[in-house]
Amino acid sequence: MGNEAQDQEYSKKLQAYAHSQKHNLKLIMLVILTNLATIYIFTGPFSFVYHSSSSPRDSTSILQELNSTKAQLAATHSLLSELHHRLNSSNLLVQALLIDLTRQQEKQSNSADQNQVSLKLGNDELTFALGPHKLPFGYSPMIGSDEIHTPVGASCMSLHDELNRYMTYKIGGECPMDYVLAQRLMLKGCEPLPRRRCHPKSPANYVEPTPLPESLWSTPPDTSIVWEAYACKSYQCLVDRKNKPGSYNCKNCFDLRGEERSRWIFDDGELGFGIDQVLAAKAAGTIRIGLDIGGGTGTFAARMRERNVIIITSALNLDGPFNNIIASRGLVPMHISLSQRFPFFDNTLDIVHSMDVLSNWIPDTMLEFVLFDIYRVLRPGGLFWLDHFFCFASQLNKTYVPMLDRIGFNRLRWHVGTKLDGGVHKNVLYISSLMEKPMT
Repeated sequence: MGNEAQDQEYSKKLQAYAHSQKHNLKLIMLVILTNLATIYIFTGPFSFVYHSSSSPRDSTSILQELNSTKAQLAATHSLLSELHHRLNSSNLLVQALLIDLTRQQEKQSNSADQNQVSLKLGNDELTFALGPHKLPFGYSPMIGSDEIHTPVGASCMSLHDELNRYMTYKIGGECPMDYVLAQRLMLKGCEPLPRRRCHPKSPANYVEPTPLPESLWSTPPDTSIVWEAYACKSYQCLVDRKNKPGSYNCKNCFDLRGEERSRWIFDDGELGFGIDQVLAAKAAGTIRIGLDIGGGTGTFAARMRERNVIIITSALNLDGPFNNIIASRGLVPMHISLSQRFPFFDNTLDIVHSMDVLSNWIPDTMLEFVLFDIYRVLRPGGLFWLDHFFCFASQLNKTYVPMLDRIGFNRLRWHVGTKLDGGVHKNVLYISSLMEKPMT
């Protein structure tokens, strides 16, 4: 506040000085005009009147006056030059003051915004985690800054109560068992979540995993997981859910010796594509790495692993340890939601697969962004396997066919059939399609 008062007082003085200089300049200009008029009268077309009626003595007096006027003009010119110089200096000073005042206002505004965020968050650990953090060696040309920021989902700031709970823990201690809270934040758009400085709880009596390739089709031991966050407390409970009424996420997929064992082995020529037939669409060995979106317990990745193709499986632990069983099978899980931009660079993956997850439950605009992101990460000639996409018959040609055409994939296979498990009377359709990103 003291600096602002000083700046205002100095600004007033500067304005007063400028006003005074303008007044002096007006007086000087008046003197100059008066003298010029005098010169004109005595040297212009009417000068003969005075010359004819004046004596030599008068002529000497006039000459003296002219010399005096000339001296005054020279002095006035010098004064004008000095005033011009002072005005330029004052102008530069005013500009510097304005720049400095603008910077001070920006700093105060940024500080107020940060204080407002801190007040909203109300959590020192969260504020500290989000940064920004000063780089130890100063400005980095690679980053273009002298500080680094921690990425966090934009929606996090509107979920400050839940986010504060997530970031409340003992530093260096054991993290709370808050898987449900974390995923709820992610599904509300708070993704990525901020990092934490605590240790996740480890399973009791943990044993080394089953070695490959046996691990691909082996149910992991119960001691490989912390079960507190889930309704089931054992793998057998998860396997038995397939025989229970009600709806569960991926109801049959924990039974690795049941229906999962036969997935993608056979190609029925219609909706059910076989992996070998899909891989045959490209030259042998050119499908090497890829992504399975919402891949359940990782069976698609296991089948591809048997064919020397590395698949990363994205999954959430929605009332089941999906990421844990994928990792226990010797495969690579990625704990992200469908809303997050895929963490792969442009034109890098050979294949992207998704079964059931990409369907009409996703808002149309969001789905189109996802499809364009799939196109982005696939290399030219890469494959997009859309596996059992479901929608109402009325949506097929009105919404989804035009949407897929806008993305720009080439269709290699395209099959549409009725979704029998949803009830024929509901007129729900499945789409299974194999598409290719154009080479150019």
